Amino acid sequence: MSRIAQLRHRHGIDRVIAHLQDCLRTGQPLPDLDALAAVAHQSPFHFHRLYRALTGETPGRTVARLRLLRALQLLAQADSRVTEVALEVGYESSQALARACRQALAATPSALRDDAVLRAHWQQQLSLPAGDSADDSAPLQVRVSTLEPFDVVVLRTRGAFDDLDQAFGQVYAWAAEQGIAGQLQALVGIALNDHRDVPADACEFDCGMGFGRALATVPAPLRSLRLGGGQHAVLRHVGSYAGLEAATDALLRQWLGESGHALRDAPLYYHYLDDPEAVPEAILRADICVPLQVARSV
Repeated sequence: MSRIAQLRHRHGIDRVIAHLQDCLRTGQPLPDLDALAAVAHQSPFHFHRLYRALTGETPGRTVARLRLLRALQLLAQADSRVTEVALEVGYESSQALARACRQALAATPSALRDDAVLRAHWQQQLSLPAGDSADDSAPLQVRVSTLEPFDVVVLRTRGAFDDLDQAFGQVYAWAAEQGIAGQLQALVGIALNDHRDVPADACEFDCGMGFGRALATVPAPLRSLRLGGGQHAVLRHVGSYAGLEAATDALLRQWLGESGHALRDAPLYYHYLDDPEAVPEAILRADICVPLQVARSV
């Protein structure tokens, strides 16, 4: 079962990359994330995260890489024109292609067209993902647990990952005004995108606190949310909270396929166990909680 699940994840990613290549080759519009998730036969809820974990790059980075690779293939053709190549692979102009080539390949399209050795070098480099290096040598201590559902009050914030404590402070200040701050039982976070891949001002995150009960009314922009409930894969992370995304990648890449489990359409969340202001960064603890489908009985 575990081997089959692992192959299913990999084959799904291969289908996505082949589909993107076909779109670039035929000039079709590029599909959105939901459409790519359908191609991969994966949950749209977790597709972006799973894709990055397995390839080391985001779907957007894959598109940029494949677009440049297709441009190099066209530039190799006799009598190729830079403007025509740029438009065919989806750039708005020859200048846009030139910028992309300078930034990624340190060369102009004309130089790549005229120098077969340089072009072949970059075709080889672009044929595989240039993603993050992954060290899967250390086995992961993942446990599968049935977690009780619990309610949290969350505030969605947009900004630098390092500034999340300000949003948590706003939730706590509201709780203090309501006289329930002393009932704080859980500190959680839900990453809506990956702080490693987006500019600081585009990082979105739900900062949440649980007080042991559901609250009838919560004023905007705060809102109530129920987390947990059902089976979860739980991995204890020790170290800087900025490393939680990389640890999640390792769980999805190294453990999920081998486990035979499938992801469930529910939020993946981080349960923070220590206060960064009181505990040294090197020994901060947090649980990565990944929702799983209930295993079918044979």
